[in-house]
Amino acid sequence: MAEPTTATASEVATVVGTGGVDHAALAARSRVWGALHVAQRQWVNEIPFIHIVLLTALGNPIIYLAAMGIGLGALVTSQVAGVPYLIFVAPALLVSTVATSGAGWGTWPIMGGFKWEKNYFAASATSVTPGQIALGETIGMTARLILQGAAFWVLGLPFNAWHSPWSVLTVPIAMLAGLAFFAPLAAYSATIEDEGIQFNLINRIIVMPMFLFAGTFFPLDVMPIYLQWIGWISPMWHGTQLARVAAFGMAYPLEGVVAHLLVLVAYVAVGLVLMRRNFFRRLTK
Repeated sequence: MAEPTTATASEVATVVGTGGVDHAALAARSRVWGALHVAQRQWVNEIPFIHIVLLTALGNPIIYLAAMGIGLGALVTSQVAGVPYLIFVAPALLVSTVATSGAGWGTWPIMGGFKWEKNYFAASATSVTPGQIALGETIGMTARLILQGAAFWVLGLPFNAWHSPWSVLTVPIAMLAGLAFFAPLAAYSATIEDEGIQFNLINRIIVMPMFLFAGTFFPLDVMPIYLQWIGWISPMWHGTQLARVAAFGMAYPLEGVVAHLLVLVAYVAVGLVLMRRNFFRRLTK
């Protein structure tokens, strides 16, 4: 069961001699490349569901952009932040879509790796460390978020959703916002042993409010002050502000840009530290 996380078939072939498999060489290789093998396993497992992945990655942007450009966007005749409504909302939709995916993959799939698939235990029975397993999941998630963001950006071109060539920076910004959700939630999910209503509550009282009050469809400062704090702590809002600066040059102070970036990096860094610690505790107890 641990082969996908320790070595590929070609790697096994290179260390097979007349005496059989060189387990020491395989172990040494896994100690170096273990995280990448875990990420590879994550992607291989998605192959049977690639049609669903593509449908989601391509369908959601088309629906969102059509709704904002042809539907609601056609009703909002006045400019927002100095640009047409579609250009204002497109970078926010890209960020929120990718960030929501990061949140989703940080919950059930992580718990499943411990409880149902038990592939984390299989990997940890080899020379792959719990830290490499956590890092491998993060690497695989990073690649997924980048591809999803890139698909959204490309599909936005026919809708004229991007005002500047710098709008391509919305893709790594959205990836960072997605990881800001994924890492802390994955750290929490690594502590869950039995399924219940925890993840439903997280989605309803944390992720969804952070989406609705993240300034996605209108500037955050037009909301009552007693609701704005939800946006202030939301990775989506920080990512959205950065994405709008990149996408159409929204006027914003440099210190504000740096602050948004630091908040997202802090979410990711703290989440990864906790994720690594919780993976280690779960896999070694």
